[in-house]
Amino acid sequence: MKIIITGSLGNISKPLTQTLVSQGHAVTVVSSNPQKKAAIEALGAGAAIGSIADVDFLTNTFTGADAAYVMIPLSFTDPDLGNYLRRMAQNYLQALQKAEVKRVVLMSGWAANLIKGENVENVFDALTGASITIMRPGSFYTNFYQSIDLMKGKGLIGKFLTLRYSGLGALLTGKTGLLMGNCGGEDRIIFVSPKDIADAVAEELLLYPNKTTIRYVGSEEMPCNEAARIIGTAVGKPWLKWVLLSDKEMLRGLKMAKVPEKLAETLVEMQAVMHSGKTLENFHKSQPKMGKVKLVEFAKEFAAVYNKE
Repeated sequence: MKIIITGSLGNISKPLTQTLVSQGHAVTVVSSNPQKKAAIEALGAGAAIGSIADVDFLTNTFTGADAAYVMIPLSFTDPDLGNYLRRMAQNYLQALQKAEVKRVVLMSGWAANLIKGENVENVFDALTGASITIMRPGSFYTNFYQSIDLMKGKGLIGKFLTLRYSGLGALLTGKTGLLMGNCGGEDRIIFVSPKDIADAVAEELLLYPNKTTIRYVGSEEMPCNEAARIIGTAVGKPWLKWVLLSDKEMLRGLKMAKVPEKLAETLVEMQAVMHSGKTLENFHKSQPKMGKVKLVEFAKEFAAVYNKE
């Protein structure tokens, strides 16, 4: 099969590309960074260098493809996150329709359908003649990498850690041993390894359901404090806690960190939905099969990176 992968060599797209190439598929990876071309080709894939903001580029890239994996990178510079997401989704829609791609796997998030104005999944309802699967993964393990400086006490109060479109943002303080957010404490979260997501996407790309399907993806469920303890223990900070803030405290902190107002409100809403338990309820209703990579395993990789910083 000829398969197009967006997301450059990101946490999902790289292992996804490796898996598909190993299966003998002709893979093209979309990246906006020309410097990624050699690395992409080293994996045995072709490189398409361009922007997802360019519909003509996307159309040319998708033309002739049997299937496509599409994702929208989260923007922290656009003042209106919802508007940005809809623009990029419309670009994909136009290009996929013009290119007549028959199989599409769309990356979304486990809270996406619960966030007012931020759910762009329904944009793809207008895509005719294609089999569509929407992926809704939980909170990525790899998001913990963004906390390294602050876990070492290098950060400032008000610095924030945002955990991709799936929906978890967190405030971290300069005081080591604490994570903070309006979802935290003993709130139960579905955490997920990007490798497990990549494996799920690889499976879906080869299927052709006759109606739009939704697939939730997770690796392990646990309270935020337990996740903090596992990560903390791996780096010699077993006392690490994930402190639960109120929505107002979270919003105030994000604004202090100079986050655009609409984006800050969206991040708070994402966490509030997770704190409510609605995301977890929807996840369990779908009865997904959990992935193989557990947080304890990832914590070893995290510790290796942490100790190099």
